[in-house]
Amino acid sequence: MQFKKVLFYTLLATIAGFVGAFCFSKINQPHASNSVSKDESLKGILANYNGKIAEGNLSFILASKVSTPCVVFIKTTAMVQQRNPFGSFFEDWDPFGSIGQVSSTGSGVIVRKDGYIITNLHVVKDASTIEVVLNNKKKNYKAKLIGSDPSTDLALLKIEADELPTIVIVNSDELQVGEWVVAVGNPFNLTSTVTAGIVSAKGRNINIVNNQFPIESFIQTDAAINPGNSGGALVNLNGELVGINTAIFSKTGSYAGYGFAIPANIVSKAIKDLIDFGQIQRGYTGITATEIDEASEKINKINEGALVEEILKDGPADKAGLEKGDVIVKIQDRSINSKSTFDEHISYYRPADKIKITFVRNGQEKETSLILTNKDGELALNKNNSISSEKLGADFAPVSKIEMQKYKITNGVKVSNIHNGLIANMGIEDGFIFTKFNGIASADAEKLIKQLENASGKMQIEGIGEDGGTRYYNFYY
Repeated sequence: MQFKKVLFYTLLATIAGFVGAFCFSKINQPHASNSVSKDESLKGILANYNGKIAEGNLSFILASKVSTPCVVFIKTTAMVQQRNPFGSFFEDWDPFGSIGQVSSTGSGVIVRKDGYIITNLHVVKDASTIEVVLNNKKKNYKAKLIGSDPSTDLALLKIEADELPTIVIVNSDELQVGEWVVAVGNPFNLTSTVTAGIVSAKGRNINIVNNQFPIESFIQTDAAINPGNSGGALVNLNGELVGINTAIFSKTGSYAGYGFAIPANIVSKAIKDLIDFGQIQRGYTGITATEIDEASEKINKINEGALVEEILKDGPADKAGLEKGDVIVKIQDRSINSKSTFDEHISYYRPADKIKITFVRNGQEKETSLILTNKDGELALNKNNSISSEKLGADFAPVSKIEMQKYKITNGVKVSNIHNGLIANMGIEDGFIFTKFNGIASADAEKLIKQLENASGKMQIEGIGEDGGTRYYNFYY
């Protein structure tokens, strides 16, 4: 009798131990509820691996398997002017001096089966040739730059191919801090590399986009991102695109804990604009926003939002009754908790779109509506009024009304799409605004092109760089 009792309690303890172990493993395995694609199920993948891999790990396997074929390897070459070592002493530089070739690599993501690829602008900027290598490495393609968005550091490429694997782009607003993500790219020329981590923050502004109207609202992740990952995919556990990997926070140039990606919603808008219009259709509010300061926090009794630092006279915000010192807390029904989220959500809209803005003034919440304009203060879509010069290797366009008001200038010609040619050899940056050529004000793009193409002797250029600072260049033909 005593033996039977001992046997009974031993069996009971053993069963309880197995049940407890099973429950513990289920609680602690990685979350896999979103890991089933249209073509595969967890059971199917599990069968393929003969049960050797824990079911929770299949989320990462699935994300990698779905997304990796959609990520390409990008190789570029650029012609770089070798500067005269005595140029800074004599203040002159011969733009026809020696030219060297520089190669670089990065990543891109296939977004349409007919060959459209999104990447970072800094991956292909100033490139004379762009080559795309597919994940299967069976064929290399020459790529054409369709257009770019310097404000977000995005560029769209096109290769002559069809029936390519394409990534699914999802709503990045739904991405949660703490959610697992996978980074796919080609760091250090190591093609098709996959790393995993979590979303550690959203709406990060790290001041790396060197542009007159930068839009920075990065997804921060601890998935390892290194040089060469730029332009690659940040995906969720379904293998769907939630961001484009762009930058790292590091004092050494290599991964040191944090990477940053452009949210998929910004990417989607850029892709559509560049395909449909060949340029970004950005709406302007006439607001310069900044982070809430201590004084504004006390006055308005809030610690989140975008502080209105400056209002453009007769601009959309001015006409809508907004004032300096107001704190914007919502656009439509989306909460705004910082300058970066304000910039991000405005970037979703186009000229002539009407948006509702909720703001706080002296502690009181108010609402107003405004109609966004284009860069010239008009309700029409932005037009491509640039003129291209093959000899100069760049496009030129009259400076916009918004930019003239921002920099308090009355004239200017803006240069963009710099590639092989005289402008690249001079070291002039994309987005530079010519205000004077040889002491004479520049206002007409066609006239400036002729002056530059036909210049001889000493040449003096004055203008404004992408960071808003005044630049001076002295050259000798």
